[in-house]
Amino acid sequence: MEQLIEAIVKPLVDYPDKVQVEKEENVNRIVYKLSVHPEDMGKVIGKQGRVAKAIRTIVYSAAGSHQKKKTYVDILD
Repeated sequence: MEQLIEAIVKPLVDYPDKVQVEKEENVNRIVYKLSVHPEDMGKVIGKQGRVAKAIRTIVYSAAGSHQKKKTYVDILD
């Protein structure tokens, strides 16, 4: 899943080498923490959060078919 998130985000940003995805997993949920270069934050979030929402939708649908845990994507500052 980390590779999927990176594959979606890297073409959007100016600093693809700064894209990092970390996974935190516990009993009932999985959280993917996405961090990008500060200048790329607006590109990842998009106008009114549309890009971020699209990323989350893709990840949720892909994760939902593979895992029984609730999945979240957090975009870190």
